Amino acid sequence: MAFRAPIRGDAMSNERIKMMIKPGAVALLLLAGSASAQSHLDRVMQSKTLTVCTTGDYKPYTYLRPDGGYEGIDISLAQSLAKTLGAEVKWVATTWKTLTADFTGKQCDIALGGVSVTLKRQQTAWFASPLDSDGKIPLVRCADKNKYRTIKQLNKPAVRLIEPAGGTNEAFAHAFLPQAKLTLFHDNVTIFQQLVDKKADVMITDASEALYQQKRYPQLCAINAEKPLQYGEKAWMLPRDDISWKMYVDQWLHLGQANGEYQQIVGQWLATKG
Repeated sequence: MAFRAPIRGDAMSNERIKMMIKPGAVALLLLAGSASAQSHLDRVMQSKTLTVCTTGDYKPYTYLRPDGGYEGIDISLAQSLAKTLGAEVKWVATTWKTLTADFTGKQCDIALGGVSVTLKRQQTAWFASPLDSDGKIPLVRCADKNKYRTIKQLNKPAVRLIEPAGGTNEAFAHAFLPQAKLTLFHDNVTIFQQLVDKKADVMITDASEALYQQKRYPQLCAINAEKPLQYGEKAWMLPRDDISWKMYVDQWLHLGQANGEYQQIVGQWLATKG
C-alpha cells in the first residue's frame, strides 16, 4: 500500500492532539511525583512523632521554661494535634532570625508559636488556616501613651525603639519607622523590662502579645489594640506542596474551633481584647 502524505487537515489535527496530550501528560507526571513523595501526615502516623519547630520566647504562644518544658497556646494546640495522630511531640528549638531555614533544614512537620503570615515566608512554606487576626501596635509606658500612637509620632530620631532581632517586628520598624533609633535586643522574654526601666520608649509588637504583657507589667500599655498600625494574621507554617498534611491540619483546627477546644486553650492564656 502506497504511503499517503497527510493533507493539511490531518497535520492540523495532529498538532491539536499533541497540544491536548501535553498538558495531560504534565498533570500525570505531577500526580505521580506527589504520590511518590510521602506526606508528613503518613510520616507522623508511622513514626509516632510530630516534629515541631518553635522559638520558645513568645508568650502567650510559646515559652521554654527553665525546667526545659514548653508551654503556651500553640504548644497546647500542637499536643492536641499530636494526640489525634497517636504521636508525641518532638520540639526543635529555633530563633525568629533562623525560623524559615530551620523549618526546612531540620525537617519539621510544623513551625509554630505566634508565627505571623508573610509573603516572604509563603515563598518557601505553606500556612495552615489562620488561627487569628492580629496586627502591629505600640507597647509603651502608660505615662507616655499619648506620645506614641501614630506612625508620625513614632518615626522620629528621638524615639527609642526596641525589638527582637529577625522577626516581623524588626521588619516593620525598618519599613515604617526608619527615622527612629532602633535597638535589637537579644532576649524576647525580658525585653519588656527595658521599657519599664526607661532604657527604650516603644516596642512595636503584635496586639495579642502587647495585651498579654500589659497584664504582667502594669506600667505598660498596649496602644490602639483594636486599630493596629498594620494588619496581620497568625498561622502555623507547613511544608510546601504537601496538600494531604495541610488538609488534615486545617480540618483538625476547624473541628477544634467548632467544638470549643480551641477557644478553651486560648482562654487559658490570652488577654481579652477591649
